[in-house]
Amino acid sequence: MNNFRITVKIGSNVLTRKDGTLDVTRMSALVDQVAELYRRGIQVILVSSGAVASGRSEMKVRANGQRTADGGQPSAGSSQRTLDAVSQRQLYSAVGQAKLINKYYELFRDHGIPCGQVLTTKESFGSRGHYLNQKNCMEVMLQEGVIPIVNENDTISVTELMFTDNDELSGLIATMMNAQLLILLSNIDGIYTGNPSDPESQLIPIISDDTDISGYIQTNRSSFGRGGMVTKHRIARKVAGEGIEVIISNGKREGILVDLIDAEFTMHNARLDASDDEGNNRESCITNHEPNHWPRCTRFLADKKETSSVKKWIAHSEGFSKGAIYINEGAAIAVLGERAASILPVGVTRVEGDFEEDDIVAIYHDDKRLGVGRVSCSSAEAREVMGKKGQRPLVHYDYLALDNE
Repeated sequence: MNNFRITVKIGSNVLTRKDGTLDVTRMSALVDQVAELYRRGIQVILVSSGAVASGRSEMKVRANGQRTADGGQPSAGSSQRTLDAVSQRQLYSAVGQAKLINKYYELFRDHGIPCGQVLTTKESFGSRGHYLNQKNCMEVMLQEGVIPIVNENDTISVTELMFTDNDELSGLIATMMNAQLLILLSNIDGIYTGNPSDPESQLIPIISDDTDISGYIQTNRSSFGRGGMVTKHRIARKVAGEGIEVIISNGKREGILVDLIDAEFTMHNARLDASDDEGNNRESCITNHEPNHWPRCTRFLADKKETSSVKKWIAHSEGFSKGAIYINEGAAIAVLGERAASILPVGVTRVEGDFEEDDIVAIYHDDKRLGVGRVSCSSAEAREVMGKKGQRPLVHYDYLALDNE
């Protein structure tokens, strides 16, 4: 199992009790499981929610917005003003992150395992330089046997620059760190054919790239987090499309992480045994082992195509685009064709936004977005060469990620 790398996202509903307080018992059980995987030689990156919920319970904020340390009258020096949503989130995060990482430190120390905190923001993924700095930091941590514990830095993130939730962040981390597996732990077993509380609903065990489950996705958000199954499905599809298997499962089930990894390696060995049989594929290997040998979960099978690290970064940078380039029909046909094609100035009809060289821009034909890419010049230069022949590409194919890829 050496050199097998996984990213595990632990959701707010896994780490918090119904009253919003931190569930230390569950947290300890998950750390025990991560420690077991660590001893097997598996590299684990944790993306952990729970800071805001932890801070909220610590501060015991009154319904009218007054903040108190003990649930009674505000303490000396504290403000009695009503806090807006952003200020509350920053306050809860600042208090809760310290509490959360300290608890992780204590729990991992009991196993003799060092851990380290990595706080990031959405903006940090928009710059290739910042992106690589984060990657290098976590590579060094893993090489030195330190478990990275990643979370969004909510103390400085504002609404328009926040991740959708930690599902989105975990997807970015998994692709950035070239993980073989992403596990999203929630408080339900996976994606169902209906409401999970309905006895008639069935858990969907396997999802491949041609599986249509749009009619099954539940739109409910989690009690303490920002996300829901819609986000998990979207992120899982995207990450699986980049060659990383994704599993959604219930983090409150005893031993779930170890069980999932055991099943993963059982499936891996079964696939190797069946590799000489031309009729077997990966999905049939999994199906043949259902339902007795698998924990309850939903698996998104990884696409087999190779994707460069730069294209992975660009594909996940759609939320960071600084502008847009509109191309004509001929350029669109070329870009979407089977042969690799760059975006040349001669095919550009409009340039929007204010961007610099190496920024991410969205690519459109008419009103349809085709993808995103890293631009080779500033917006001013792009407007100057727009429509002209014999110019260098505005977006080279190597730095272009199409939505249909």
